Amino acid sequence: MQKLLFFFLLLGLFACSSTQKTATLSGAANEVKLMTLNPGHFHAALVQKYQYAQVDPLVHVYAPDGPELNAHLARIESYNKRTQDPTRWNEKVYAGPDYLNKLLQEKPGNVAVISGNNARKGQYIKACIDAGINVLADKPMCIKPADFQLLKTLFPLAAKKKVLLYDIMTERYEISTILQKELSRMPALFGTLEKGSPDNPAITKESVHHFFKYVSGAPLIRPAWFFDVDQQGEGVVDVSTHLVDLVFWECFPEVALDYQKDVQVVKAQRSPTVLNKDQFKLVTGLPGFPGFLKKDLRADSTLQVFSNGETHFLVKGVHAKVSVVWNYQAPEGTGDTHFSIMRGSKANLVIRQGAAEKYKPVLYIEPSKNVSKPEAEAALKAALQSLNSSTFKGLAYEPSENGWKISIPEVYNIGHEAHFAQVTERFLQYLKNSQLPAWEVPNMLAKYYVTTKAYELSR
Repeated sequence: MQKLLFFFLLLGLFACSSTQKTATLSGAANEVKLMTLNPGHFHAALVQKYQYAQVDPLVHVYAPDGPELNAHLARIESYNKRTQDPTRWNEKVYAGPDYLNKLLQEKPGNVAVISGNNARKGQYIKACIDAGINVLADKPMCIKPADFQLLKTLFPLAAKKKVLLYDIMTERYEISTILQKELSRMPALFGTLEKGSPDNPAITKESVHHFFKYVSGAPLIRPAWFFDVDQQGEGVVDVSTHLVDLVFWECFPEVALDYQKDVQVVKAQRSPTVLNKDQFKLVTGLPGFPGFLKKDLRADSTLQVFSNGETHFLVKGVHAKVSVVWNYQAPEGTGDTHFSIMRGSKANLVIRQGAAEKYKPVLYIEPSKNVSKPEAEAALKAALQSLNSSTFKGLAYEPSENGWKISIPEVYNIGHEAHFAQVTERFLQYLKNSQLPAWEVPNMLAKYYVTTKAYELSR
């Protein structure tokens, strides 16, 4: 938890203004009262992996009865019972088919946490906003073009109702990504961001994920609907949401983007990951494929899940590419991976997470051919001294094959699950300030425009 506290101090780095106001909260202890709505995805539990002074320990849960609800409550209970830094959540559960109406009738809280079936997410969000409830939603908030048309109406509705709608962008808190962004703002080292081309984008982000994995130390059992792209979303609209968000966040920090003027989606493609019956059983616990997946079964009775996708787009004339791949299971000793490159006129900033990095993200600085190595090293040294004297401590560098590798103290590597607490802390601060940053709403719209337009083009 000590590691987390340091990162919460970083919230001030991204201070900004907005004209959208919400009902006033003072930041007092226990004034934020959570309601968890149909927690079909484990991200709902990760919001509660740590305690927050501003949040009441009593959390109301509304969901249909069944294994997804049970799994959610089991994760919360594991946080309460852990030896180190245990939480003290008290889950008050309503389980029934009319769970949404029951939440709206009782309305015991002021913030709804929504993480589950993405096909229903727009309906859930609209119902909560209509009822004057703030919403903290897992990504993606929309998975098809028609959903985007609904989303466009929800932000004006939230402003009218004086509530906030915010999505959970955990990848902004990964330390190598933060440093990639910070170093790209240092012209002596990075120069200026290239415009790139369709064949050689200025910024590329690639992500590899796995259906079978461990969460909070236990094998993750996924619901069957997770493998239905009409409910979970295809690759170009699901995990790609994070990658498109990072392109905006790193290349144009705190700049409000107009998706109708600043963004152009050039092309997109999709491909399936194929699962056999035994693999499906291992990851869901089900003996066979349910009826709603029959549309995705091949002639050999294997399931094709269109979870892989690639999108090329332009932002203010800058070429970007994002791609997502889902494999069934990572080889022993490996895990999800991430690759990212920002190409500058003086240096490239590259994040790799492969075997050479022991499957942990590592940031490399690779100077351009037109910059001498002594000049580049002097600029890198000055950049790290600047960061060490302000926000970060202990950053260093060492030689690598094409330049230098940034050495990051382990205290900053807090892990993906802890990033959910950081997002929640940020959201709590926005509630206290009664506003979102001025750029967040237009950039959420631009982000989901890219992903849903990619869905359309990939077909």
